Amino acid sequence: MTLDVSTNYGQIEVSNDVIATISGVAAMDCYGLVGMASRKQLKDGIAELLGRENWSKGIEVKNENDEMEIDMHIIVGYGTKISEVAHNVQSKVKYTLGQMVGITVNRVNIYVQGVRLVSEE
Repeated sequence: MTLDVSTNYGQIEVSNDVIATISGVAAMDCYGLVGMASRKQLKDGIAELLGRENWSKGIEVKNENDEMEIDMHIIVGYGTKISEVAHNVQSKVKYTLGQMVGITVNRVNIYVQGVRLVSEE
């Protein structure tokens, strides 16, 4: 499914994969976020941490009734306030998609799949 944007110069189609990738890159700028988690089931109670090339696998973009909703499955760092990290991710994703693509995101749902100890090396 794609998002259609009309301009004076013509029609632009933005795929959900592109929106998911932009969302993932924007989210990773937020302090306290370790990475994206897979939307698949947890393996033995441990969330699978996705690599940079697979961030979009932890994000689902839904376009229904002219409303955009994004579900993000994340892993946060130990010692951070989870609610603040989630709020920062929501704000950053909404702002970035508004600036880069010019779309309004109605909801960014955050699912915290795990907490990881982050080594500072």
